[in-house]
Amino acid sequence: MIASTFAGDAPALIPLPQKMECREGVFQLQAKTRILTDVPANDTGQYLAERLGKATGYDLKVGRSTKAQPTKGAILLTTKNAKPELGAEGYELTVAPDSVVVRASKTAGLFYGVQSLLELLPPEVFAAKPVAGVDWKIPCVQIEDQPRFKWRGFMLDVARHFFTKDEVKQLLDVLVLHKINTLHLHLTDDQGWRIEIKKYPRLTEVGAWREEAGFGLDPKLSTAYGPDGKYGGYYTQDDIRELVAYARGKHITIVPEIEMPGHSCAALAAYPELSCSGGPYTPNTKGGVFAGVYCAGKDETFEFLQNVLAEVRQLFPGQYIHIGGDEVPKDNWKKCPWCQARIKAEGLKNEHELQSYFIRRIEKFINAQGRNLIGWSEIREGGLAQNAVVMDWIGGAVEAASAGHDVIMSPTKFCYLDYYQSTNHATEPKAIGNYLPLSKVYSFEPLPETLDPQNKPHILGGQGNLWTEYVPNFKHAQFMAFPRMCALAEVTWSPQASRNWEDFTRRLQTQFQRFDQLGVNYRKGTPERIGE
Repeated sequence: MIASTFAGDAPALIPLPQKMECREGVFQLQAKTRILTDVPANDTGQYLAERLGKATGYDLKVGRSTKAQPTKGAILLTTKNAKPELGAEGYELTVAPDSVVVRASKTAGLFYGVQSLLELLPPEVFAAKPVAGVDWKIPCVQIEDQPRFKWRGFMLDVARHFFTKDEVKQLLDVLVLHKINTLHLHLTDDQGWRIEIKKYPRLTEVGAWREEAGFGLDPKLSTAYGPDGKYGGYYTQDDIRELVAYARGKHITIVPEIEMPGHSCAALAAYPELSCSGGPYTPNTKGGVFAGVYCAGKDETFEFLQNVLAEVRQLFPGQYIHIGGDEVPKDNWKKCPWCQARIKAEGLKNEHELQSYFIRRIEKFINAQGRNLIGWSEIREGGLAQNAVVMDWIGGAVEAASAGHDVIMSPTKFCYLDYYQSTNHATEPKAIGNYLPLSKVYSFEPLPETLDPQNKPHILGGQGNLWTEYVPNFKHAQFMAFPRMCALAEVTWSPQASRNWEDFTRRLQTQFQRFDQLGVNYRKGTPERIGE
């Protein structure tokens, strides 16, 4: 059975499970309740005990169990007798009056089952301190669940405005509640370089800082200022390791993006010899997006980028490295003797093919490092690199998938969370323009209608993108992301047939209560008006 609509008192789970049967009765969580796990489930059991303990004040004991069947009065997390057809992220959750069982073949599935279990409890379960007077009961249900798509992503642009390590952790804490499994960090752009590279210290000494917050914003809206008054910041390599480990503990993969060949003004401010003109450059503060482009004719450019990517690879153990590849102006290349010599030497037709040469050369290096390259739609210009994954924001998904390339869907009209959430701009903080209400995000269908059925497996999933030109602080970032990411989470996890706007907005009211406990600065509103 596929869940579609439920009675008004049905559990308010987001994203909606694939199958859910509501049953009579409740399981009463008590101080004496035990959490039992098999060996693979131990870390998830510890996570559950800690999460429950914060809100209830109970010192719940985590013990070992070799049994596949439930134990009276206990919560059992087990990989025994799991259904392999539910895959690595699927799970079963059974709540009976005398026991709770989360069963999955892999630890990711167990973890997602625990997220659903937490959402069955009162919203106060997400409080940071014990809450008195709460009846910690769990309604009896039988859930069988697995995600519709393997890529369920959120992108945070930390280049335009810097967000601290602790703020990124807070974001991860909320994403995991929605079963989001990918955080894409946009680490470099014209306005800032945010990751320490040992071989090139000027990238953060120079490229991480600019004279002002820029974008016409009130400088008081941000606190990202150094002791000398300059604006910016960066993550040390130890910071990155800490964030990657923290995310991994929540079954979230962090995908780094190192922009090239365009959007590179901050890097060229540090190393201007890598441009066609030799500079000078400064990290851009005015909001322009076409300022910095690496020279494609100099071998020193590729040596630099390969050295950078080699350090990035060591820090991020995931399968993918994102290299941007979007919005690359060709004017510098047309006038550059090195770039023109490269075009001639490689037998290229024009600067579009030069961009393809650039991406292919970088991809060859990334593949040799055991990773796969992701780029924005424009990496298709001049011919797509052999193993590249396309992140589609302006088109090309059908063509790329039909040619055998994997695609992540992130079209602007459904997934750009920097857009206004209301047509009444007086009621909203300044945004980049355009209009993306919650209802529009919820209507997003990642599978293109014109894509042949045999090529649909190449659509890995979808992703919401928060570009931060006009988002100078973390509370503002939360406001732009939520609840629109709640909608995108359901789009990428739940069956398409279960999509129901009225039921989603009903469940969203309980999600807002969870956000209140977590301290999330979400966009508030009634269900009738929140999409306006």
